[in-house]
Amino acid sequence: MYAVVGCSECSHLWLIEGRSETTQCPRCGTRRPYEKRKKFVETDDPDHAREVRASMLANRQGHGEAFAELDSFAELETRVDGGVISDEEYVAAAGLDAAELEATGERDPRGPVRDGSKKDVVERALRELDSPTEEDVVAYAADRGVSAEYATKALEKLSRRGEVSESGGEYRRL
Repeated sequence: MYAVVGCSECSHLWLIEGRSETTQCPRCGTRRPYEKRKKFVETDDPDHAREVRASMLANRQGHGEAFAELDSFAELETRVDGGVISDEEYVAAAGLDAAELEATGERDPRGPVRDGSKKDVVERALRELDSPTEEDVVAYAADRGVSAEYATKALEKLSRRGEVSESGGEYRRL
């Protein structure tokens, strides 16, 4: 069940699917019992509910006649499905080489891309490397775009917090 409802405070119109005890206006946040909301239409068809709301909004703005000349949402949707061009056609029409653009998009001008935060990279180095030294962790982090300075400071912080220990130059997670 779909209903087009209105807010008595700000006159906003929106769609509600189903029926809950209370509803909250998405614009002003006013909460009212569902039964006290003004329902302009209740229907099982979501397209019909959208159509009614759109018509009401068009009438409010003085464009009711123009809206009446438009086709239904379902008909407009079928037109759009057939009239869309692919990305490759669009790029070619603009005089660009699609293959070259795709290759450019695959390169990251910032260098290597890391997966997760800088701290995650340092912690992953400690998990994945066998008996990692500070140099190993810094190299691992650098390969993933994390500065040596950050990796060194992160190791110090993790050690101070008791999350890792350092013995003989090697780090171990606790």
